[in-house]
Amino acid sequence: MSNENQKSSDKYSKLAGNTLIFAISSFSSKLLTLIVQPFLTYAMAEISDLGLAKILSQYANLLIPFVSMGMSNAIIRFGLDKGNSEKQVFTNGLLTILAGFGLLVIFWPVVQFLPDMAQYGMLIYLYILMSCLRTLCTQFVRSRQWNKLVAIDGILCTFATLMFYVLYLVGFQLGANGYLLAIISGDLVSVLFLCLTGKLWNYVELKGLNKNLWQQMLRFSLPMIPAQISFWVINASDLFFVREMCDGIDGHSGDAWSGLLSTGYFLPTILTTLGLIFYDAWQLSAVTEEEGRAQFFTKIFRTYSSVLFCCAAGIIWLCRPVMHIMKSNYYTAWHFVPFLALASTCSCFNQFLNSVYVVNKKSTHSLWTMLAGAVSNCIMNYFFIKWWGP
Repeated sequence: MSNENQKSSDKYSKLAGNTLIFAISSFSSKLLTLIVQPFLTYAMAEISDLGLAKILSQYANLLIPFVSMGMSNAIIRFGLDKGNSEKQVFTNGLLTILAGFGLLVIFWPVVQFLPDMAQYGMLIYLYILMSCLRTLCTQFVRSRQWNKLVAIDGILCTFATLMFYVLYLVGFQLGANGYLLAIISGDLVSVLFLCLTGKLWNYVELKGLNKNLWQQMLRFSLPMIPAQISFWVINASDLFFVREMCDGIDGHSGDAWSGLLSTGYFLPTILTTLGLIFYDAWQLSAVTEEEGRAQFFTKIFRTYSSVLFCCAAGIIWLCRPVMHIMKSNYYTAWHFVPFLALASTCSCFNQFLNSVYVVNKKSTHSLWTMLAGAVSNCIMNYFFIKWWGP
């Protein structure tokens, strides 16, 4: 009986320890969000400039699942399986991303017809490549359970990105171009740091590729592409709907309204970041802890939901006074915060429940779940914005 209690205690201690480590890593990115959003409202000449910058970054986020082929999910899931070769897992992920990026380059004649893509295409392509490589490296490091290295990388990447924001937006005054360049440069610093400290080149093994493992990883990851696209639709499509449908309302352009809406995400982002901190740790425990898994899931979910609701209530309570730190013409963005806080709470629940699919390698279930959310989101976006505006 004492052994069972000890094992149970170890589960929760390990989850708490991993959560603390990832919190140290993500706290820096949270701090970046808290500092950068008010900073951006002053650094960008017009609200529409910020709106354009956010739209461009969302273009990249839309294309990232196609380039990575959903491999970020497979890296950590198969990397945690003890029977798989770490070298083969990392190499398969790297080759998949390079192949996906090669296809994206080939399809440039088509991609360039997307709005704003012809002008900002090269930066968006660099953004996609560096984001995919950084995700590959961080997910692989997580799968090796080098969690302290993940924490240090998070702090370093945050500091580097903040310095690049200052350099490109204040020093060179590059506007939307500077916004993208800062994120690209921060991701590059992270990739170089992880490669050097983790000696990741030792995990690239091109000879004797395990094609069977690669096929298993692709079967798991490919259904995640439409699932990730659906997730993008749920979380980012509102910016595009608002941009196209709200042009001229109250004298604001569509880009200006999308800028105000993205500013409204400032406080709810704290909630989603807390959810991500926990999910990074939870993903490891959910996969590796097999004994008494159902009871473990239930207890953690009850505690997690209580914390989420308390945080959401606090964000709604504080939204108006906190918005005063923004440039004055951004203050009205507080109207979006209560709705976005509730949406962020649901997003955190979605992540937690999706871990059940990850544990059982049921990625097609993620696909149908997210697809249902994306379709309903688009329908409601159209009618609700048409009836009630942004």
